[in-house]
Amino acid sequence: MKTTTLTSENFDATLANTSQPVLVDFWAEWCGPCRMLAPILDQLAGEQEGRATIAKVDIDAHPDLAERFGIRAIPTLIVFKDGQPVSTITGVKSKSFLEAALAA
Repeated sequence: MKTTTLTSENFDATLANTSQPVLVDFWAEWCGPCRMLAPILDQLAGEQEGRATIAKVDIDAHPDLAERFGIRAIPTLIVFKDGQPVSTITGVKSKSFLEAALAA
């Protein structure tokens, strides 16, 4: 399973319609570390299917979402539970680190 693409249009509805944790990656095409993180997130999306949602927001396409969540550096990942942000992770992290963040 691939990561879910979130936009300004579907962001709130996607988070509201799941009881699972959602890990949202705020990224941009030109960001080298973001590209390094992408295969880790794709792998995580496959492994967490049915337990968590792994999603991405392109901050160049949706700057309103980046502003709303105070994104100052990318990649920034936010874990949401019940539609609310519960933890923020900045920078490239290992898959095991991200798994632990989702489980917390």
